[in-house]
Amino acid sequence: MTEKDVPGIRKYDAPAGGWGALRATAKAISDQMAAPEAAITLYRTNKPEGFDCPGCAWPDRHHTSTFQFCENGAKAVTWEATKKRVTPEFFASNSVSSLLEWTDYQLEDQGRLTNPMAYNAEKDIYEAVGWDEAFRRIGQILRDQPDPNMVEFYTSGRASNEAAFLYQIFAREYGTNNFPDCSNMCHEATSVGLPKSIGIGKGTVSLDDFDTCELIIAIGHNPGTNHPRMMGTLHEVARRGAPIIVLNPLRERALERFADPQDALEMATFGATEIASSYLQPRIGGDAAALKGIMKALLEMEAEQGEAAGILDREFIEGHTNGFDAFAEDLRATSWAGIVAESGLPEEELRKVAQAYAKSNATIVTYGMGVTQHSTGTRNVQQIANLLLLRGNFGKPGAGICPLRGHSNVQGDRSVGITEKPSAGMIDRIEQRFGFRAPSQHGHDAVAAMQAIIDGRSRVLICLGGNLGVALPDADACFAGMRRLELSVHIATKLNRSHLLVGKNTFILPCLGRTEQDIQSTGPQAVTVEDSMSMVHASRGKLKPASEELRSEPAIVAGMASATLPASRVRWMEMLADYDLIRDAIEAVFPEFLDYNARIRIPGGFRLPLPPTERIWPTASGKAEFLRFSGVAEDPRPADEAVLKLATIRSHDQYNTTIYSLDDRYRGVFGRRDVVFMNEEDMNDRGIQQGDRIRIRTALDNEGDRILENVIAVSYKISRGSVATYYPEGNCLIPLNYIDPTSGTPSYKSVPVHITLA
Repeated sequence: MTEKDVPGIRKYDAPAGGWGALRATAKAISDQMAAPEAAITLYRTNKPEGFDCPGCAWPDRHHTSTFQFCENGAKAVTWEATKKRVTPEFFASNSVSSLLEWTDYQLEDQGRLTNPMAYNAEKDIYEAVGWDEAFRRIGQILRDQPDPNMVEFYTSGRASNEAAFLYQIFAREYGTNNFPDCSNMCHEATSVGLPKSIGIGKGTVSLDDFDTCELIIAIGHNPGTNHPRMMGTLHEVARRGAPIIVLNPLRERALERFADPQDALEMATFGATEIASSYLQPRIGGDAAALKGIMKALLEMEAEQGEAAGILDREFIEGHTNGFDAFAEDLRATSWAGIVAESGLPEEELRKVAQAYAKSNATIVTYGMGVTQHSTGTRNVQQIANLLLLRGNFGKPGAGICPLRGHSNVQGDRSVGITEKPSAGMIDRIEQRFGFRAPSQHGHDAVAAMQAIIDGRSRVLICLGGNLGVALPDADACFAGMRRLELSVHIATKLNRSHLLVGKNTFILPCLGRTEQDIQSTGPQAVTVEDSMSMVHASRGKLKPASEELRSEPAIVAGMASATLPASRVRWMEMLADYDLIRDAIEAVFPEFLDYNARIRIPGGFRLPLPPTERIWPTASGKAEFLRFSGVAEDPRPADEAVLKLATIRSHDQYNTTIYSLDDRYRGVFGRRDVVFMNEEDMNDRGIQQGDRIRIRTALDNEGDRILENVIAVSYKISRGSVATYYPEGNCLIPLNYIDPTSGTPSYKSVPVHITLA
């Protein structure tokens, strides 16, 4: 195939990180902040007396290092601490209809929101409104609803523990368990799947485990973009010689070569470290088949060499697990032909992974949304747990499971009660602490909430952060549903498209960011967050707030609750004055936060209990469970051979729906997002050349009218039969009900499509 010279598409041969990362960091600072202020602010990132990075949830080794931020972390910090402002004058000069014509990047690039705003439908603009008036109007509309279950309380993972806890208490006293949450769209399969396997829905490793692990198997994630602080850890593991086996449909630069910007010698010599010792590219939707192949190979190795060879940890299996015999029989009955066809990987490559795994005495498996965002996402996660159970890789140093969370407190929000499925014990303890009985029926997750909004069964949406309308699949249906709401409320730091999907009454309530001082009546306050390894630590902003009108998230939640529930028995304003009282209440409802206020004052914080690390299994049986995966197909089988599998992915200059720039440096895309990454052979089969305009059409039953047009084909190192395009632009191809039925997670990562020349 002859490649065309396509504007904005060029090879990028440098390693991930390195001087490219430093240049990008410098540009982010110059675009958003004054250099001296930026330097001081970044120095405070992830320090005991500083603030937690608002980017990814990867932990910091001691929370005290000299520099603990990465390129994308610097972008997240400067994006929040920007000198740019969105004032009432901005809204007066720009109608909502005109702002809808702006790109998502342009909207957020305007800067920080400064005043509470209410939509004026007659003028089609937002107008400034006082806080008390906003709370009064919101409270009145909430009280007027005929059924509390017609209200949806959405939460973004960037909310602090304190804000999230008050929020769920507010909603439950109001009378609903409708808690759509950003985790519903990413790692819900982990939260639902792992408790059935090992008893908890969290990872079991610490950073110290990466110092002693003998093997890492990395499945379905791109750390250089989505959790870049992890690259320092992988860099250390690779430098000490421990193998890192990658399974990912796309070749991602950060998993190939990485230059650590904090390694003076590597930077001075323009060197780089090879990260992956082996890089396998399964077809999209082939992870479950690949995992079954690795595990089948292990069984066959044991059968050939005998149990004494120690291929499987028989002592661990017999003493700590259930279900092995049925699980093993299913593996033996699964054909290699089916595994190879579905995974897209040769049998010998999968056997090599099994051999490496059998040699390792301590293995960590890391995984991301390439595993969870499928119609079998929950069962995919359970297969990873099965793999680790086979060799006893729980409850020993250097071993365990590591789901890679996104937002810096998405795990913490869950720990303090953001769930649509409250336990009986949680309900009892809420009643003991606050004097009201919370509802017990299950509420809505994110997809169910949006379906209720579209159908008119829910009339109010309150968003504690986030960009829900854009984040979910099927934007046309989501946008139309949100415009029919009686009330929508957005607690936010910056403007985004969801704020422009105005209903009968719509409010934007600007809040403090992580970087800013939070001063209440008793003085400066700290909030707390939990990282992806269950460490809870304090975060204290130091910057002067972007506007005197900003309020903290706890203050906004307390203000809405007080206005909505005038007879509430919860002491909202008392807790708001002193966040220690919020943490006392969290401890009363969630006993694992024992001595919360004392332990949060220890530099670095404390770790929440993780029973599997002690080989204690909080499952119904009291043991870890081997859970079978029927067959090898991860997603519905396509109707014909011409169908490709599409995954939606983030660019390097992007965090969730926030787009920092139009570049995707490591993939060689600059200044544009209208691209589809394709395998060269797949392009040849369809007579497509790089730069050709193409049309993507969904190949699901009754979904043929879902089309993404005016995008270009880009030749990329992606597995045969697989294609990828950017999120959220590709969301239009995904039906809202195309989900993992067990967890409700949308199948963003495996959409059957037809691709033709436009």
